[in-house]
Amino acid sequence: MRRSFTIALVSVSALTASLLPAAAAPAEALDGAPAAALPYLDPGRPVEQRVADLLGRMTIEEKVGQMTQAERAAVAADPTLVARWRLGSVLSGGGSVPTPNTPAAWVEMVNSFQAQALSTRLKIPMLYGIDAVHGHGNVDGATIFPHNVGLGATRDPALAAEAGRVTAEEMRATGIPWDFAPCVCVSRDERWGRSYESFGEDPALVERMSTVIDGLQDNGVLATVKHYAGDGDTRYDQAVADANEGKPWYDQKYPIDQGVTVTSRRDFARIDLAPYDNALRHHDAAVVMPSFSSVDFTDDGVGNPVKMHANRELVTRELKGRLGFDGFVVSDWEGIHQLPDPAEPGNTGLTAGKVRAGVNAGIDMFMEPNTASQFEDLLLAEVAAGRVARSRIDDAVSRILRRKFELGLFEHPYVATAPGEIGGAEHRAVARRAAAESQVLLANSGRTLPLRPAGNVYVAGRNADNIGNQAGGWTIQWQGDSGDTIPGTTILEGIQEVAPGATVTYSADASAPTAGADVGIVVVGETPYAEGYGDVGGPECGFCAPALQEEKSLTLQPADQAVVDKVCAAIATCVVLVVSGRPQVISDPRHRIDALVASWLPGSEGGGVADVLFGRRPFTGRLPVSWPARADQVPVNVGDRDYRPLYPYGWGLRTGQPRHDLAATERRLRVARSGVEDLVAVARDAAQEAVVGGRAPTSWPSLIADAEHQLMAGHPLAAWALLLRATHR
Repeated sequence: MRRSFTIALVSVSALTASLLPAAAAPAEALDGAPAAALPYLDPGRPVEQRVADLLGRMTIEEKVGQMTQAERAAVAADPTLVARWRLGSVLSGGGSVPTPNTPAAWVEMVNSFQAQALSTRLKIPMLYGIDAVHGHGNVDGATIFPHNVGLGATRDPALAAEAGRVTAEEMRATGIPWDFAPCVCVSRDERWGRSYESFGEDPALVERMSTVIDGLQDNGVLATVKHYAGDGDTRYDQAVADANEGKPWYDQKYPIDQGVTVTSRRDFARIDLAPYDNALRHHDAAVVMPSFSSVDFTDDGVGNPVKMHANRELVTRELKGRLGFDGFVVSDWEGIHQLPDPAEPGNTGLTAGKVRAGVNAGIDMFMEPNTASQFEDLLLAEVAAGRVARSRIDDAVSRILRRKFELGLFEHPYVATAPGEIGGAEHRAVARRAAAESQVLLANSGRTLPLRPAGNVYVAGRNADNIGNQAGGWTIQWQGDSGDTIPGTTILEGIQEVAPGATVTYSADASAPTAGADVGIVVVGETPYAEGYGDVGGPECGFCAPALQEEKSLTLQPADQAVVDKVCAAIATCVVLVVSGRPQVISDPRHRIDALVASWLPGSEGGGVADVLFGRRPFTGRLPVSWPARADQVPVNVGDRDYRPLYPYGWGLRTGQPRHDLAATERRLRVARSGVEDLVAVARDAAQEAVVGGRAPTSWPSLIADAEHQLMAGHPLAAWALLLRATHR
């Protein structure tokens, strides 16, 4: 299926009209012919005809320019570089924003770059890209959604598509039509600092939640599925983690991010490739981004890993060949800089050999944030020397131009901001619902939750009133930031809104007196992080604020554990919320925690968390990853031979549901295919009640997790049968 990306972008506004040089207006094209007479500028012609016509008019320098992407900071001071380098694309990295960081300033900046692109001989518009991984997170005031791990917990593909729609609308309001998202990796080891960018540990769940692609592309924004393929499944290097100890942060290495996926070809296809097949076959994803990581297939022995940015077998033969991908492949940030070059082994920057390896592997556009001109010079020399074929260049440029034509950029290259589209009430309502649906109720002794919206409520913990912590990484800054960083509602503010009749006392460190409190709500967890610096055992973020420099762990931080211990010892009813990008092991030897909630990273709308705490919405979320019993149990994943996590994949207690008689429900729904998933939900409730009541067989973790996998894979009857086995010894 060919998806049409064309959108009705407004023509240049009075604001942007003043930015356009005379050469950007409709002008005479080649040989004095009117621009409108050129076939590639005729929107009535088929896209492939337009691509072929334009390609035939381009010089090799213009083609190489289309393959080059620079960072905005490299051209902001002198936008004419966009024209001089003939750039096909410009991007914003995490935290790279105009001043002021407002929608109008974004539009003015993007349009100024576009004006330069259109001042070139063939007037090929440039394509602006950004990492909008959980909403338009670089833009102040944008709607921030739960990160993907939270969306995975919702099990709601329609909601994921809605999140994509809102993100696309807010991106378009700032003039940006290309998103470096979503990540469709499968997170198999939560020590990985990017694990929250994954929808979960089961490829079937990742495939189900990939509807976010539709939400983006149906609303005029190109989606990029990443990181092809195997990130999330790289092997943890304990030796690297051990060697990091005692070194300054800048000398430490990543023990798992950008590492090596050591696997058989069969498992690679089943776990790591499957979401890409689905993203292309069922969602027509426009762009694919290779991973920084390498793949080492065990079929031919271990010890010969190949970097994905140089992996011709997987990029050209597999992706573009067997999977039939007809979009374009964009490198990750300086991705080819990491390739080995035997001719210059000590050179960590760009070399001719690295450029040649990346292009010949099948990469079409190169993210060269600060070395765009050098990249172009090296590639031109490689083509002139015959080491890169002109046919490979033509293939790359054709793919890029195809997406630009389909997007409608040639007809509508400029945008003007639309008031109310950034962070509006309707958008925030969708994010609030996503936050509510992402909450996973792990334990609920004596039906503690939902709470009454009255009485004396004692709220503690550093993440209760910290919107930066609850938003996580990739928010305003690359690594995120702690504190009052974005507009929105903290969890504490949500509690105060949803329970206006309650007397709420807040003490971050639990130093305020607890006497008289009916219930304690302790909100703890992690501070923000992103790739590399989020790895457990990896480098601290030395350039980040002090709150972000704490050592990353799968165990709750000691200060957080102390607050949990203090509040839960002092108040009879104690609820603990874990705001984090991955599971956190919590100590509770005296069983004082009455209710435990995995809140993940809920984004800007903390009111959604309060909604389920106080019963405005039911708890419906289910674990997208296995919750370990101990930190040293990781990696632990559905399907493991010895599978004994504390809470299995798919676990999630529900509230607001009537009690069901399982046998009666089975009789009523057995023959109604439309009701099979309802039957599975009732069976899951029964299985979880059996576990809590001590009546389940010892194999219950595997039965529940395997049932969830079967359900996500489209086999609800198999899921139901497995859950029945978990309901009694």
